[in-house]
This record gives sequence, structure tokens and C-alpha cells, in this order.
Amino acid sequence: MTDESLPSDDATVVAAVRSGDTARFALLTERYRRELQVHCYRMLANYEDAQDLTQETFLRAWHKRESFRGHAALRTWLYRIATNACLDFLEKRDDRTPVPSELPDSEVPHLQPYPDRMLPEDPQESVVARETIELAFIVAVQHLPPRQRAVFILRDVLGWPASNAADALELTVASVTSALQRARVTMRAQLPDRRLDWRGTATHELSSDERDVVRSYIDAHERNDLDGLMGLLRDDLRFAMLPDPGTVTRTAKDAVDGWVSGGLFGPGHDDWRGVATAVNRMPAAVLYLRTPDDPRHRLFAVAVLHVVDGKIARLTGFDAADKPWLDLPPTL
Repeated sequence: MTDESLPSDDATVVAAVRSGDTARFALLTERYRRELQVHCYRMLANYEDAQDLTQETFLRAWHKRESFRGHAALRTWLYRIATNACLDFLEKRDDRTPVPSELPDSEVPHLQPYPDRMLPEDPQESVVARETIELAFIVAVQHLPPRQRAVFILRDVLGWPASNAADALELTVASVTSALQRARVTMRAQLPDRRLDWRGTATHELSSDERDVVRSYIDAHERNDLDGLMGLLRDDLRFAMLPDPGTVTRTAKDAVDGWVSGGLFGPGHDDWRGVATAVNRMPAAVLYLRTPDDPRHRLFAVAVLHVVDGKIARLTGFDAADKPWLDLPPTL
């Protein structure tokens, strides 16, 4: 069965899902993998966990295929399963409790970047607006208790009616409405400068400013140019290096002082190569370091940049050594 021959009427889809034919079931459901994985990522803020929970979603869907009766679209049914799989996961993980509001907003140790190449090919159709995949949004959502988080994502990101969200989460409509109101208050506090219509049209391409800044950021590293790097940073730079705790700084001076004391551009940290990329719909630099006793540049870190008026306002670094989640080449 090709994409052109996928069943289109409800009765045929129901029959295909419930047929017990694994190949037919996979063909029907796999086309939703990328958007379901983004949904799990919003819930969990962790790329590896999102992959695992997406696979868990398909396994649960297969085992529950007899329950699919076509009352909701196949896509809606899968989202319901994915949401509850994520909630089950969060319930079992003591290290994934909501981020306390007094912590700096980048202090989410389990946060991982999301490679743009794994986003759905049609972001508008798949409800992947740029603002709801950016790191700041993903971190803000982690301040919500899991069930509030699910309600907020289903209602304000995916645009589900309250009745559908209530059905998916086995709640009353009144409970969903109350949870959404509380979630919106928290999100406004975490992202006070953002628009509230998360489902509206958003930009999907990097701006020329963003592309220029990431190139200059890489160039400053490759030329060991600390002054050039300083010139790219806003004075009120917010910096965090994950998963290390306690690395958040709130000024460019504090960040640079920390980098210098850590040996940046000093012996052993002065032979860099960089590759421009994009993660979470944001410009990013993949940095490779060659040490004196190594003939090759090895994957060191991924720096995700939030650019405002041509300068870096927020820099989130991720330790990338021995990390497989971006499928980056380990050496250059």
C-alpha cells in the first residue's frame, strides 16, 4: 500500500488499524512519527526521552488497536496515547518534577536541544510554530505540573477544544478549563514579552542577523578572538551550560570571566573548528576542539544562540562530547 493508496474514509481507516496487519498499521501511523516526537519533546524537554516515548506510543497504539473506533481521527487518537505515555513517564521520574519558579530559567539539567532536521517537513500543517519549539518556551513549559502541561499543550499549542482535551486526559471540561487558566498565568510570568496566541503564524526561517551572528561566533572561536566574541554579546547576556548545575550567569562579563578562568582560548583550548546548524528553530554553533595530544578536532559543545538586534542575548551551551542525540560527526 503506497501513500497514494492510504485509506481515506473513516470506516476503511478503522478496519485497517484494527486488521492486525503490522505492515499496514505501520504505514498508517508512521507518517505521524515526527510530529508526535515533537509533542513528546514539549512534554519532556529531552530529545532522547521524546524518541523513546514516541516508540512507546506506537507500541501502545498497536496493543490498543481494537479500541480505535474512528470516533476521533487517527492522528488525535495517537496524540492521546502519546500524551498519556508522557504523563506515565513523568509520574515515575523523581528527577522530572516541575522546575521551581525561583530557579534561573535555564536551569533544567535534563534539557536537550532538538535538531531541526527531525522536525516535521511541513511545520505549519504539523502545528510546529517556531515560538513553541524554542528553548525558552520548552523551559517555561517545564514550570508547569505535568497535567497542567498536557492541558496547555493540547489546548494552546495544538488548538484542541476543551472537550477533546478532557476526553484525552479523562478529566471534566471544568477541570481542563481551570488547569489551562493556571497554566497561562505561569507561562505569562515565565515569558512576559511573548505573544499569547501560540498557534498563530510564526517565522520559520533564520534571519540574516541570526545567520551572521552564528558565523561570527564560530569565526571568533577559530581565530581565538576573545574581544571579537565579547563584541557579539549583549551586556545582559543570559548564559547556561547544561547539564552542569550552577552555571547560569546573567551578564556578559560574568560569563566571559567564567570562560577565561576555565581556560577558554588558553593552552589546550585554542584550536577550534565550528559548524553552523540550527536546533529548536534557533541558530546554533557546533564546536570541535583539538587538544595538543590529539590529531583530530573532537565534538565538544553545541551553543544555541538567541539573537536580539544582532547580538547574543541568551546562550545555552550543551556538552556534546560522547552525546549521540544530534547525530553529529564525532570528529572533524
